Amino acid sequence: MKNHFKSAEIPVDIMAPGITRQIMGYQSDLMLVKVYFEQGAVAAIHDHPHQQVGYVLKGKFEVDIDGHKEILSAGDAFSAPSGVKHGVVALEEGIIIDTFSPMRADFLK
Repeated sequence: MKNHFKSAEIPVDIMAPGITRQIMGYQSDLMLVKVYFEQGAVAAIHDHPHQQVGYVLKGKFEVDIDGHKEILSAGDAFSAPSGVKHGVVALEEGIIIDTFSPMRADFLK
Protein backbone atom coordinates (compact mmCIF):
# COMPACT_ATOMS: atom_id res chain seq x y z
CA MET A 1 0.00 0.00 0.00
CA LYS A 2 1.23 3.48 -0.86
CA ASN A 3 2.02 5.77 2.09
CA HIS A 4 3.17 9.04 0.47
CA PHE A 5 1.07 11.11 -1.92
CA LYS A 6 2.36 14.06 -3.96
CA SER A 7 -0.36 16.35 -5.30
CA ALA A 8 1.47 16.94 -8.58
CA GLU A 9 1.44 13.18 -9.26
CA ILE A 10 -2.25 12.55 -8.42
CA PRO A 11 -4.77 12.64 -11.27
CA VAL A 12 -7.65 15.09 -11.12
CA ASP A 13 -11.06 13.53 -11.82
CA ILE A 14 -14.18 15.39 -12.95
CA MET A 15 -17.06 14.94 -10.48
CA ALA A 16 -19.65 17.32 -11.95
CA PRO A 17 -19.66 20.56 -13.96
CA GLY A 18 -17.20 22.90 -12.26
CA ILE A 19 -16.11 20.29 -9.68
CA THR A 20 -12.95 18.17 -9.75
CA ARG A 21 -11.28 16.00 -7.13
CA GLN A 22 -7.97 14.48 -6.17
CA ILE A 23 -7.87 11.39 -3.97
CA MET A 24 -5.00 12.36 -1.69
CA GLY A 25 -4.76 9.11 0.24
CA TYR A 26 -6.74 6.28 1.73
CA GLN A 27 -6.82 3.14 3.82
CA SER A 28 -9.73 0.73 4.18
CA ASP A 29 -11.40 2.80 6.90
CA LEU A 30 -10.41 6.35 5.90
CA MET A 31 -10.06 8.52 2.76
CA LEU A 32 -8.85 12.09 2.18
CA VAL A 33 -10.08 13.91 -0.94
CA LYS A 34 -9.29 17.44 -2.18
CA VAL A 35 -12.30 18.87 -4.06
CA TYR A 36 -11.95 21.95 -6.30
CA PHE A 37 -15.00 24.11 -7.07
CA GLU A 38 -15.53 26.83 -9.65
CA GLN A 39 -17.77 29.68 -8.48
CA GLY A 40 -21.40 28.63 -8.84
CA ALA A 41 -20.67 24.89 -9.00
CA VAL A 42 -23.22 22.67 -7.25
CA ALA A 43 -22.60 19.37 -5.50
CA ALA A 44 -26.22 18.19 -5.61
CA ILE A 45 -28.02 16.96 -2.52
CA HIS A 46 -27.11 13.31 -1.98
CA ASP A 47 -26.41 10.76 0.72
CA HIS A 48 -24.12 7.79 1.16
CA PRO A 49 -23.35 5.22 3.87
CA HIS A 50 -19.98 6.83 4.64
CA GLN A 51 -19.36 9.30 7.45
CA GLN A 52 -17.97 12.56 6.06
CA VAL A 53 -16.22 15.59 7.53
CA GLY A 54 -15.36 18.47 5.20
CA TYR A 55 -12.95 21.34 5.83
CA VAL A 56 -13.19 24.53 3.77
CA LEU A 57 -9.62 25.29 2.75
CA LYS A 58 -10.47 28.15 0.41
CA GLY A 59 -13.60 30.02 -0.71
CA LYS A 60 -17.17 30.36 0.55
CA PHE A 61 -19.89 27.70 0.33
CA GLU A 62 -23.56 27.27 1.15
CA VAL A 63 -23.60 23.89 2.87
CA ASP A 64 -26.88 22.01 3.29
CA ILE A 65 -26.93 19.21 5.87
CA ASP A 66 -30.32 17.52 6.28
CA GLY A 67 -32.14 20.65 5.06
CA HIS A 68 -30.26 23.07 7.33
CA LYS A 69 -28.15 25.55 5.34
CA GLU A 70 -25.15 27.50 6.61
CA ILE A 71 -22.59 29.70 4.85
CA LEU A 72 -19.09 28.39 5.53
CA SER A 73 -15.78 30.09 4.67
CA ALA A 74 -12.11 29.16 4.76
CA GLY A 75 -11.29 27.62 8.14
CA ASP A 76 -14.83 26.31 8.74
CA ALA A 77 -15.93 22.66 8.61
CA PHE A 78 -19.02 20.47 8.42
CA SER A 79 -20.02 16.92 9.29
CA ALA A 80 -22.41 14.76 7.25
CA PRO A 81 -23.35 11.60 9.14
CA SER A 82 -23.95 8.32 7.35
CA GLY A 83 -27.20 8.34 5.35
CA VAL A 84 -27.92 12.06 5.87
CA LYS A 85 -28.71 14.14 2.77
CA HIS A 86 -26.21 16.93 2.10
CA GLY A 87 -24.78 19.13 -0.66
CA VAL A 88 -22.91 22.36 -1.32
CA VAL A 89 -23.03 25.39 -3.60
CA ALA A 90 -19.77 27.24 -4.26
CA LEU A 91 -20.47 30.93 -3.65
CA GLU A 92 -16.83 31.59 -4.58
CA GLU A 93 -14.11 29.54 -6.23
CA GLY A 94 -12.82 27.24 -3.53
CA ILE A 95 -11.43 23.99 -2.19
CA ILE A 96 -12.94 21.57 0.33
CA ILE A 97 -10.88 18.84 1.98
CA ASP A 98 -13.21 15.86 2.54
CA THR A 99 -12.57 12.88 4.77
CA PHE A 100 -14.65 9.72 4.56
CA SER A 101 -14.98 6.68 6.79
CA PRO A 102 -14.86 4.05 5.56
CA MET A 103 -13.03 4.92 2.35
CA ARG A 104 -15.09 5.56 -0.81
CA ALA A 105 -14.39 2.51 -2.98
CA ASP A 106 -16.77 4.04 -5.55
CA PHE A 107 -14.23 6.88 -6.06
CA LEU A 108 -11.49 4.47 -7.16
CA LYS A 109 -11.09 3.48 -10.79
